[in-house]
Amino acid sequence: MSTWLAIALILIGCSFFLAGTVGLLRFPDTHSRLHALTKADNLGLGFICAGLAVHDGSLTGTIHLLFVWALAMMAATVSAFLIARWADEEPEH
Repeated sequence: MSTWLAIALILIGCSFFLAGTVGLLRFPDTHSRLHALTKADNLGLGFICAGLAVHDGSLTGTIHLLFVWALAMMAATVSAFLIARWADEEPEH
């Protein structure tokens, strides 16, 4: 049963990654692209980490996955802020 739950969580996470990629390709400006990408990717990675934690079943593995997810969320926040700041400073062509 836990294998099916892990597969479902990982597939949900992959669908969020796919939705973020579609948002990156379809939205017109930098800020909306960043919004779609960072939100969807962070949520997708969370579901994938949850699926891997369910599949692993150990407390140590779950803590490592939570640490990876937290680091990825912090990195996405900082990089999205810096890209948005750069986009505000760049003149429009």
